[in-house]
Amino acid sequence: MTIRHPFETPPEPGQAVEVAPGILWLRLPLPMALDHVNVYALADDDGWTIVDTGMNSKKTRALWEAVLAGPLAGKPVVRVLLTHHHPDHVGLAGWFQDRGAELMTTRTAWLYARMLTLDVQDRPGPQALQFYARAGMPAEMLAKRAADRPFNFADVVAPMPLGFTRVEEGQILRLAGRDWRVRLGQGHAPDHITLWSDDGLVIGGDQILPGISPNIGVFATEPEADPLTDWITATDSFKPHARDDHLVLPGHKLPFTGLPFRLAQMTDNHHQALERLLEHLRQPQTAVGCYPALFRRAIGEAEYGLALVEAVAHLNCLLRRGLVSRSLGADGACLWQAL
Repeated sequence: MTIRHPFETPPEPGQAVEVAPGILWLRLPLPMALDHVNVYALADDDGWTIVDTGMNSKKTRALWEAVLAGPLAGKPVVRVLLTHHHPDHVGLAGWFQDRGAELMTTRTAWLYARMLTLDVQDRPGPQALQFYARAGMPAEMLAKRAADRPFNFADVVAPMPLGFTRVEEGQILRLAGRDWRVRLGQGHAPDHITLWSDDGLVIGGDQILPGISPNIGVFATEPEADPLTDWITATDSFKPHARDDHLVLPGHKLPFTGLPFRLAQMTDNHHQALERLLEHLRQPQTAVGCYPALFRRAIGEAEYGLALVEAVAHLNCLLRRGLVSRSLGADGACLWQAL
């Protein structure tokens, strides 16, 4: 069994595709290389539950107004179910809350999202700059980052009022006439919600994607973290529950079937990347020096930061396994080497 895409054409902006009775698939634009995010609307007697929201922008709000008046038939959004705290998913949660919607998510996702919207910085802090330097970021790029305003959640995430409803591992949610079991993913985002219905649907968010791997990164907020081990463990935990006929509704790209194959493929890809990295580390390398082994393609400036945090994640995984050493060089960059 391989991956198949029952719906080959994504919905047009402001439109929707019914992927199962009572479940609409919508797509919203993003201002980046991955130029869209998928959101889903689940029909309930009292209105709609939407899963994720897109970023907060004038264009996205206008699209939602068109969707509310069109495919959602003027019925209210009564709940927003947030899979995880990243801005392309949480961006308009507060906007919907201000219109009376209930926010449902994990405690971790809510705390991260609300904290990050309140943490507005004009310039990177010393901890962030030290993190980049220790990863081996070139001095010219580091100086440019030090002088520029960093990305702030508040730029693309609407203010989030107090109050949410907590979702937990193993919980059963009744949505769109179905029972959905909550299974939490890890690694891409802490306590990432996935939903598994009693009739063969899986809402995967960014935890389960076709064709691309979610970014798994280590950041200055927790530089010793090992999210790759967390992600592999979570993905392995899904495998006993996966069926070939599950229809997976992902946060990006197209809905797909063939979930057992895809879960195995996702973990195999990272195991192979770790093997390539360990071979590469026969000679000492910085995290940036590991790009060729991990990505096997040129990394441009636009994707440099995501590549950096993912390289550190793979290195921290090997360090946790006791397979590499790490030392601080005279230039302030960490050097990693296979043992």
